[in-house]
Amino acid sequence: MKKQVLFVCIHNSARSQMAEAFLNQICGDEFEAHSAGIEPGKLNPVVVEAMQEIGIDISGNKTKSVSEFLKSNKLFSYVITVCDETSAERCPIFPGVTTRLHWGFPDPSAFSGSHEEKLARTREIRDAIKQQVENWCKEVCPLTAA
Repeated sequence: MKKQVLFVCIHNSARSQMAEAFLNQICGDEFEAHSAGIEPGKLNPVVVEAMQEIGIDISGNKTKSVSEFLKSNKLFSYVITVCDETSAERCPIFPGVTTRLHWGFPDPSAFSGSHEEKLARTREIRDAIKQQVENWCKEVCPLTAA
């Protein structure tokens, strides 16, 4: 049975969506990843574009609220916050035996500049999240890591 993982950020529009997609791709035999936001917003189109560049389509994803998962009584082996430290503190405590991790990444929705400048910075975050997921998978599921 796959271990359940929930990635949490503020709006579930960028970082948590990317982390969910990468974990399901890289270590999907071992884990089933989900994502949610403390205050869900709209999927960031620049993030969708950055993910499509590497062959991952998240355009059909919906943003979800952390409260939806709390109400579902779903048990998670890991809850991983991918927002800044202050926002991570707002993440609720989940029932059951849950390991809570924090991987802080800048928020692509806060990037300014031209579309190309935002896309370039978003690619950096995308690649950093992918690297973090790959490294974590090597630690927790070395036989199935890509």
